[in-house]
Amino acid sequence: MPMNYARTALLLAVLTAIFVALGAAVGGKSGLVVAFFAAMVMNAFSLWKSDTAVLHMFNAQEVDGRTAPEFVQLVRDLAKRAALPMPRVYVMNNPQPNAFATGRNPSNAAVCASTGLLETLNRGELAGVMAHELSHIKNRDTLTMAVAATIGGAVSMFAQYLQFGMLFGGGRSDDRGGLGILGTLAAIIIAPMAAGLVQMAISRSREYQADRMGAMICGNPLWLASALRKIDRSARRIENPEAESVPAAAHMFIINPLNGHGVDNLFSTHPNVENRIAALEALAREMGVTAGTRGEAESSDWDAMPDSSDDSRGEVWIGGQRYTKPPSPWG
Repeated sequence: MPMNYARTALLLAVLTAIFVALGAAVGGKSGLVVAFFAAMVMNAFSLWKSDTAVLHMFNAQEVDGRTAPEFVQLVRDLAKRAALPMPRVYVMNNPQPNAFATGRNPSNAAVCASTGLLETLNRGELAGVMAHELSHIKNRDTLTMAVAATIGGAVSMFAQYLQFGMLFGGGRSDDRGGLGILGTLAAIIIAPMAAGLVQMAISRSREYQADRMGAMICGNPLWLASALRKIDRSARRIENPEAESVPAAAHMFIINPLNGHGVDNLFSTHPNVENRIAALEALAREMGVTAGTRGEAESSDWDAMPDSSDDSRGEVWIGGQRYTKPPSPWG
């Protein structure tokens, strides 16, 4: 674990360095200094307000035991199994099935699911997804990913600024010590690519860890494997406009939300879905779990979770709207 933290710190340092280098491209030495302090402010902001910023970014609405009783209860029981404080629970009104977690630490964390996720998955699959997100909280991945999203977004914004400046005669060397038109052109092309590679490196290793821990929390790796297959299939045909407008935050989701536009896999922030599913199926074999079994989910806390053994499709209110309740996988 210390090695993981050291690797993450190094990656974030590289991302900050890219941002500072872009500052130098814009304003020379003075731009470098401004960008350095701006990066420090962004890191501090991400440390204390990352959850609020990200949730606002995706227009997420907080729900509770009154507005989404079954969903909140499921998260509560999973958090208890994971030995975590109860996170705040949010729902974003988006047809693409997806989810993410955010927050600077387990005591100040939130999980968010889309309405598409709640409508697409059955109860076991939803448990697998939310256990995955709780794993990110337990591993303290959420802060790292939020900081990366903030600075990565700033890098993209800076590159757009440079491109805009070139269109209107900017980019020339002057007494500010800027990099000139060639340096600016290189920054426009290289900086976003480098930032994307750093974000990709942060996310990919974390996703495998969260998959494994999430499977252990919910007790059945096959639930998460099935959920990933369904989410990936839907995400490829359902666009996520909010995520498209903030691509630097794509790595926060359980499945790449930009698949709606067929983003090149070379710069994907997530591991290949089939590889993730294969790893979960291998874990299921290790645990002796087969399709249709409850695996290791035998604790009284888990058994107490409400479910519909008659496989009926009731209704649940989420954020003031009525949604169909997915069938139970335990029928």
